Amino acid sequence: MQHVVYGLPPAGLVEVASGAAQVSPFFPGSPRLEDVSPGSLDGAVVLAPAGTIERRYTLALALRGLAPGGRCVALAPKDRGGARLAKELAAFGAVIAEEARRHHRICLLSRPERPEGLEEAIAEGAPRHIDNMALCTQPGIFSWDRLDPGSALLIETLPMLSGRGADFGCGLGILSMAVLRSPAVTELAMIDIDRRAVAMAERNVGDARARFRWADLRQPDETLSRLDFVVMNPPFHDGGAEDRSLGQAFIARAAQVLRPGGSLWLTANTHLPYEATLREHFREVTQRAAGDGYKVIEARKATGSGKAFGKRNG
Repeated sequence: MQHVVYGLPPAGLVEVASGAAQVSPFFPGSPRLEDVSPGSLDGAVVLAPAGTIERRYTLALALRGLAPGGRCVALAPKDRGGARLAKELAAFGAVIAEEARRHHRICLLSRPERPEGLEEAIAEGAPRHIDNMALCTQPGIFSWDRLDPGSALLIETLPMLSGRGADFGCGLGILSMAVLRSPAVTELAMIDIDRRAVAMAERNVGDARARFRWADLRQPDETLSRLDFVVMNPPFHDGGAEDRSLGQAFIARAAQVLRPGGSLWLTANTHLPYEATLREHFREVTQRAAGDGYKVIEARKATGSGKAFGKRNG
């Protein structure tokens, strides 16, 4: 592995070496940047994350991996960390040539002769246990240091589910833990596109009924079929920009994998118009709760039997 690329830099903005290994945690099956041997890389291209701790962690890992004379190109949108990129790289001891193109800041540098602060940045961005959440987590995972209000509302609203189900975009596993409180749940597939989230969920959810999967839910998966229920807090940002098609794709996939009469439980920001997509795929669409800018919707597939699904708490 002599060249790596982290993320998907916009086409035509920087040159990525042919055969460069993708090392972002958002590409299922890709190798980990953390596992790159120090001093083994000839080059690295890094589309730097927006979060400060995650960004410094990623940059430090890339610089640690460079061989003497190895080159790095780091870039980010100027309003998503790009404005601070050169300063952060300079703090690691790098000499930077910086340019601005297409709303991005692009930094070109060689491996510093005497790198500074790399291990500290790596330690700061590494997995950790947060006592107030009683969870293992890592900066960069969705809602890594707090309970997302949408998930909290869904947890308050969920019935006691039963049978086989899935948590689409499971994150740290908070929603899955609530689902697994029901002894009638026999199996739960926990799926996320973020490798780090899946790794932390495995630490957090100590339940033999849980099945963990690092996967892109937009891609076909023959192992998911005839589920009794799906729960989700779908993403609606891609690279910082709002992208409602992500949630719509999650809804369509849920409809594909649920059995007749199966239920989808979804939480989302109130302004996101998922109802039309839900009605395309489900017989019944009912808002079950709302508050603090979030809503919870239950959607059921057609069954013909008219039997109710699940049993409400309390």
